[in-house]
Amino acid sequence: MLERIDDIDWGVLEHAYGPAQDVPATIRALASPDADEREKARHTLYGTIFHQGTRYEATAHAVPFLLELLADPATPERPDLAHLLALLAVGYDEQWLPGTFPVPLYRTRAVGGDALLRAAPPIVDEWADDDVDLDDDDDDDEEGDEDRYSWYESLSDEDAAALYSHVELAAYDAVRAGVPVFRSLLADDDPALRTAAAYALAWFPEDAAGSVAALAPATVPSGDDTPSVLAAATALVALGLLGPDGLDPTVLDAALADDRELLRWGAAVALAELQGADAGREVVAELLTWAGGPTGERDDVPFLRGDIGGVAVLALRRLDDTYADVAFDALLARLRSVSGMPAVTVLHEALRHAWPDGGPPEGTPFAALTDPQQRLLRVLAGSPTTWRLGDHPGLFGNFTGLLASHALPRDPDEMQTYISAN
Repeated sequence: MLERIDDIDWGVLEHAYGPAQDVPATIRALASPDADEREKARHTLYGTIFHQGTRYEATAHAVPFLLELLADPATPERPDLAHLLALLAVGYDEQWLPGTFPVPLYRTRAVGGDALLRAAPPIVDEWADDDVDLDDDDDDDEEGDEDRYSWYESLSDEDAAALYSHVELAAYDAVRAGVPVFRSLLADDDPALRTAAAYALAWFPEDAAGSVAALAPATVPSGDDTPSVLAAATALVALGLLGPDGLDPTVLDAALADDRELLRWGAAVALAELQGADAGREVVAELLTWAGGPTGERDDVPFLRGDIGGVAVLALRRLDDTYADVAFDALLARLRSVSGMPAVTVLHEALRHAWPDGGPPEGTPFAALTDPQQRLLRVLAGSPTTWRLGDHPGLFGNFTGLLASHALPRDPDEMQTYISAN
């Protein structure tokens, strides 16, 4: 196991904190008999090769060894490992949902990125030395770090896009090599592993033909327990993201008529993606139930960091304009009852409905706004907890930043003042 991991010169590869020579030991620790050591290793990988969603040169080199561990039934906590691999492939999925990963765009944008990466100033030799103290304030280290950082900063927007797209695409393609492994895990006894495998397969549309065939049987739960039903629901959403080719539509129709709500959720999300404006009233009704309710985050749901209602909110975007008004009503109802990232998701969609072309021009009085715009701002002014991140006393920057980007007041008191002044 992991016999070839030391064949790579990790010291010349970069992750979030410089040279990646710590990666082999961290990957090996994922198979440790000590649960605390394994947890620490996963935490470290999230911080180094996936720092806040960013992938690095070292990320693609680490993936084959993570896949090797995933394929071994003796590896502990394989669902966590499968989910990490999916994130290494596409980052956080809120940037892609309700669609899938835009592979053609990345393949075009990444052209030339490999040559740019090879032209980057090398990581300072001292950093690649296993005996060096990475916290040392040696001037040479700082100069080398500055040289590399300055080179990145000097890139044109076009070159920077090519470079970073190349790095991200390299990680994506490295995980893509594990598609056969993910397909095989759809039949595993562990429903959490089936869930993680189905989620991972959703992001590889170039392999849809084989994945659709593998996912279709996985949409039938192996039992009535929640983990088994969730695994089947995840497979349904994955089918929707992969597209209609080779898909038997009765698979989704049967799930939409099921008496288990998670299956109906998964089928409705998938059908909205596949049918769009042609989605039937049953799909609309199911999505509105989830989108308009207070459903919060669930640790067992892989999509949208567990925001199951938020997935339905995004799926509403695919529907015909006939349902725009009732969808907006559902968004306003949900906005009153959520906070944190789920609130950001709803606010983003509500703003898209109220201001399709951006926020109001500066100085626009409240009275001059349309009825949907006024309704949205009144809901925001009357829902102060929606502006927060859980129990944190301050306002959530992601939420207020979204409002600021639309030239709208950035706290509920200012919002109320804006409304009352007009």
